[in-house]
Amino acid sequence: MLFADNTRYSYVNSPLIEVICQLRFPTILSIGSTEPAQFQEAVRSDFPRYAARQDQQSVRVVDGKVEQPAPITNYNFISTDGLWKINLTQNFVALSTLRYTRWEDFAQRLDKILALFIQIYQPSFFERIGLRYVNAFSRGRLGLQDELWDDLIEAPFIGVLAEPDVDEKLTGKCALDVEMSLENQCRMKLHAGPGMLGDGKKDPEPKFILDGDFSVLEKEIAAGSIAGHLSDLHEYAVRLFNAAVSQELKNAMGPTPIG
Repeated sequence: MLFADNTRYSYVNSPLIEVICQLRFPTILSIGSTEPAQFQEAVRSDFPRYAARQDQQSVRVVDGKVEQPAPITNYNFISTDGLWKINLTQNFVALSTLRYTRWEDFAQRLDKILALFIQIYQPSFFERIGLRYVNAFSRGRLGLQDELWDDLIEAPFIGVLAEPDVDEKLTGKCALDVEMSLENQCRMKLHAGPGMLGDGKKDPEPKFILDGDFSVLEKEIAAGSIAGHLSDLHEYAVRLFNAAVSQELKNAMGPTPIG
């Protein structure tokens, strides 16, 4: 199955390397025209470090001519330990973390940031809500060096590696990439397969990457409906994870049910 039950667990050896929630809104030019000092003051106690970068936009074609839009300023507000970050541009606000513990903690932090953002910038509505979970399973870290991915990851997520006549060691690349619509106005973009983190120089061990990007895309999303949409997206993420991991892999991660 592509989606299993929605039983939640915390793991002693969690494979999560990053969780990101992004909310897009119609362009607010004031965000890019001046530095967001008022927003910084509102979040500075939890995110004291500040940086800004220029993000290049994708090339577009207008009236048959190729145009390169001007770059957009991406303002970064970062926690003292560097594990939590807010990104703010004229088109979106996002919260990401490298130390995710449980949904309630993440949602509480996100709710506080969104409330401040809405109070300061008063967006008319939102156009997209995205929630992304990036997992990287390490056989070495879990003491499963002698196991094949076929024993640890369920068949729908590993493609031909699930076939008995396919030698994992002789397979240079095998990945699953899916984009599909789901119920409750949700969509999913999924990447699953063995791969390296970064360029592989710092960490040469191949990991199994399970990268699920869940989203709601509408013309007008009211602020009052964000919590409900995020709850749906989170549940899809939980169900996908449960469907992907074998019982052997789950046991190796040290699961504790979340009530």
